Amino acid sequence: MDTLMKVLSALCLIGALNWGLVGLFNFDLVAFIFGAMSVLSRLVYSLVGISAVVLVILAIRNQMNS
Repeated sequence: MDTLMKVLSALCLIGALNWGLVGLFNFDLVAFIFGAMSVLSRLVYSLVGISAVVLVILAIRNQMNS
C-alpha cells in the first residue's frame, strides 16, 4: 500500500505542477514532452485523473476508519 500511495502522490504532483504551468504561463509540459493529445499525453492525463480519484477514495475510507 505504501508504494501505491507514493505512485499516486507522484502522479498527482505531476498533474498539479502541469496545471500550475498552464495557469501561470499557458505552457502544457505534458503536451510539450509527449505531443499535444498524443496517445502518451492522453495516458498521462488519464493516470493523473485516476490517481486523484483513488487518493480521494482512500482518504475518505481512511477518515471513516479513524
